Amino acid sequence: MPRRFPFVQLDVFADRPLAGNPLAVFTDGRGLSGEEMQALAREMNLSETTFVLPREAAVERERGVRVRIFSVAEEMPFAGHPTLGTATCLRGASGAAEIALELGVGRVPVRFEDRTGEPAFGEMTQIDPTMGPVFDGAAVAAALALPAEELDPSLPVQLVSTGLPYLIVPFRSLAVLQRFRLDLARAEAWLGARGGRHFFLVAREVVDPAARLHARMIFEGGEDPATGSASGCAAAWMVAHGVARPEERVLIEQGLEVGRPSRIFVRASRTGERVHGVRVGGHAVEVLRGEVVL
Repeated sequence: MPRRFPFVQLDVFADRPLAGNPLAVFTDGRGLSGEEMQALAREMNLSETTFVLPREAAVERERGVRVRIFSVAEEMPFAGHPTLGTATCLRGASGAAEIALELGVGRVPVRFEDRTGEPAFGEMTQIDPTMGPVFDGAAVAAALALPAEELDPSLPVQLVSTGLPYLIVPFRSLAVLQRFRLDLARAEAWLGARGGRHFFLVAREVVDPAARLHARMIFEGGEDPATGSASGCAAAWMVAHGVARPEERVLIEQGLEVGRPSRIFVRASRTGERVHGVRVGGHAVEVLRGEVVL
């Protein structure tokens, strides 16, 4: 007999359909092997696909709902828009104040705010950041095939991780960031040798006056419309270096270059020199439902 696996597709970090970052959520992945999950992620051909693995209610209350995240190339211990989108899917119309997921990095809670006239707003708490090394701007610019003066000299180029390590690279101007083309193989070879995974390219000049940063993240799958994991790193970086105040919720705009505008709201706490309490939030809207037959 064929096996049937229902899924829901959502647009994440958007309050309307056909914006933000698409995500496929298989709502019951029991019976699928890891190899089948990877093959289904390639079939869906999105930045990430998630698989919910239901278990006893008492276990889920203590540890969270078990979820596995796959890109088209690999399983991932954590990613931002899959966490928010999967929690929103699981919440449904229940009105639950919190949905906790158990991911590869551990338990990640997502808290929800219901706002009149708009989809529910969810905010995940990421693991505390690791503030990694600061790199020489000229060396980073050379790796990106950019003149050194195109980077913002008033802010550091720093490796930060809240589960995945990103190099936060501040550009001097929005125009340069918008037209930038990344030589992916060259740049990521340089970064991989230094412990990083991807570049998160940002500028303080923005399109939306309400935003604090304009961001881009280019990777092997193309350009990501919204990168929640990197945005958490950027939240820690902003608070550490005075771009945002502790506990101030600020907007990062992303995805404009690929026609998928995304709105990512971030904040972080600070105690002395230690940045912690990184939170990343936004909306997610359902756009379709389907079923895979294997």
